[in-house]
Amino acid sequence: MELIDAVRRRRMTRNFSGKPLERGAVDDLLEAALRAPSAGNSEGREFVVLEGDETARYWDSTTDAEWRASSPRFAGLRRAPTVVLAFADPYVARYAEPDKAVVTQDVAGWPVPFWFVDAGFSVMTILLGAVDRGVGAAFLGNFRGEAALRAELGVPDRLRWLGAVLLGEAAEPDPPTTSARRPRRSLEECVHRGGWRAGAEGSGTDRTLLAPGGPPG
Repeated sequence: MELIDAVRRRRMTRNFSGKPLERGAVDDLLEAALRAPSAGNSEGREFVVLEGDETARYWDSTTDAEWRASSPRFAGLRRAPTVVLAFADPYVARYAEPDKAVVTQDVAGWPVPFWFVDAGFSVMTILLGAVDRGVGAAFLGNFRGEAALRAELGVPDRLRWLGAVLLGEAAEPDPPTTSARRPRRSLEECVHRGGWRAGAEGSGTDRTLLAPGGPPG
């Protein structure tokens, strides 16, 4: 598959069949993820893979009974046979080396924490690789349970959880969420050639949702 086709076809799967992935599929996706760019070749990204019954450890740590009972999508998400947890490892020590030698070694002093960017690159590589292999995938962000999840899995405290990638065979029906019905911004709206255009609006501008049945996310 051409890269541009994978980008255009990528969408978040929220209903999984539960069928296990082919042997080696997850390792192939992770090997590709480790080829994603990394500042200073520091490779400050780590992954914890949960498969089969182990995935309950993720859900139990990051959701509660009330949410699980009220979410109309939980059953479909819960059937994902593989959960890849992406963690960022702040590599300030790397930037104390002679070829970098930045002024601050304080994590809070970094204007852009490169390790989160690196982990994000790796996650996107997994998502695009899943499209190429015909595997359903969804990225779930981190709203709660980071400390509980680290403790449950024995992850060192220095690591920061970026989120979870669910992988598995997509099932039907899997209608798009309301977020997916938001109209896409055009090239002209997002690209400012030569500088910021006077009067330009950012992505925070309120945009009316399309009616149900709009374009997929």
